[in-house]
Amino acid sequence: MNASDAGPPAEPGDGLPVIAPQLRALRRRAGLTLEAAARAAGLSPAHLSRLETGQRQPSLPVLLALARIYDTTVSELLGETVSDRDAIVRAGDMEPTRAGGWTYVQAGSPGRGMQALRVRVPYGSQGDIVRVHPGEEWLYVLRGRLRLRLGDTVHLLAPGDSAHFDSLTPHRLAAEDHDGVELLFVHTLLQSPMAALCLGPSTGELP
Repeated sequence: MNASDAGPPAEPGDGLPVIAPQLRALRRRAGLTLEAAARAAGLSPAHLSRLETGQRQPSLPVLLALARIYDTTVSELLGETVSDRDAIVRAGDMEPTRAGGWTYVQAGSPGRGMQALRVRVPYGSQGDIVRVHPGEEWLYVLRGRLRLRLGDTVHLLAPGDSAHFDSLTPHRLAAEDHDGVELLFVHTLLQSPMAALCLGPSTGELP
């Protein structure tokens, strides 16, 4: 990560004046100077200062880095709050969605710094798509066997196995068995469309 990740200049009306003071307040709550926080995030103090004054728009990688440094969530960095009633997701409220052969169900509250999904991948569906995008992924195999390619290495995961990796590592997910594979899937990419997480983007494309 470097200063170029700080994002484009702010435009009037894009909501950044709300984000900027939140970034400064959370840095101070963490007890960090501008210089220390910038160094930990891989930014220059000048770029972090521009983020905190609303002169620059923070990119997703920068928000993820600052959230880790300040021991908070991307949602809090953005000034979002989630009500207590959204803390619980009931099975009856989880409507399945299908795209490209995948079936996925929201398994967490919206507006959080992570997305949680329950995903079913049928055999032979989208197994040739290589995904590369910002964030981190954690997955847990519930049923069936998953063939997971991370870079040049292929891993075969059985029920009870899990994986946690940087999503910028080129990766492929495919069902090893004809009965498909069912996963729990958690991603740090805030508010990305579920279909984008499941189905792409392909190599070289960022959402």
